[in-house]
Amino acid sequence: MNFFLEAFAWLLAPEQWQGAGSLLALLGQHLGTTAVAVAVAALLAVPLGWYIGHTGRGREIAVAVTGAARAIPSFGLLVLLVLLLGVTQRSEAALITFVILAIPSLLAGAYSGIEAIDPRVVDAARSVGMTEWQVFARVEVPLGLPLLVGGLRTATLQVVATVTIAAYLGLGGLGLPIISGLALRDYPQVLGGAVLVVALALALDLLLAVAQRAAVARGTRE
Repeated sequence: MNFFLEAFAWLLAPEQWQGAGSLLALLGQHLGTTAVAVAVAALLAVPLGWYIGHTGRGREIAVAVTGAARAIPSFGLLVLLVLLLGVTQRSEAALITFVILAIPSLLAGAYSGIEAIDPRVVDAARSVGMTEWQVFARVEVPLGLPLLVGGLRTATLQVVATVTIAAYLGLGGLGLPIISGLALRDYPQVLGGAVLVVALALALDLLLAVAQRAAVARGTRE
């Protein structure tokens, strides 16, 4: 019990939230890295996923690629990219790693959202004279949005958890207290850092769960 009390005492200490290396600054770094990685992954994966969902082309390849990407160990990939790009490019290596981890969930969410739409709804849109672009923009994207947001939710949580290891490369984030605490054998600090990462993940999950619920079209809500 004292161990947990010490961890929360460390978390609540005013000096931990002040200065350039404060927990607040580390939280900002963690969120910033996560946001950039997920945004880049979305720019790459979502248009491709929509194309696959709308046309049905390349689905087998997409499923195979996303399945393989999910099996890649994140820390191993990070180390490999650092070795390939060089130590001076470790920030770029970390970003590429996080983008690769986010792509599968976003890609799957984009194409599965469109595939899940009742074909009769799409046929009805075409029968009233909508062009393919109008069918895509007015029917498929809005109705497929909940699954896309679900993919965004999964991708964000994966990246938030994995950004923690960026501290091994001296890139900051909430993994830094954990890494530093392990080196110093300061286990209350390690637990405090872990609690912060978990709290951040839960907060983002709750926020995106609300967004996913709000993305459901009014006429299809239960």
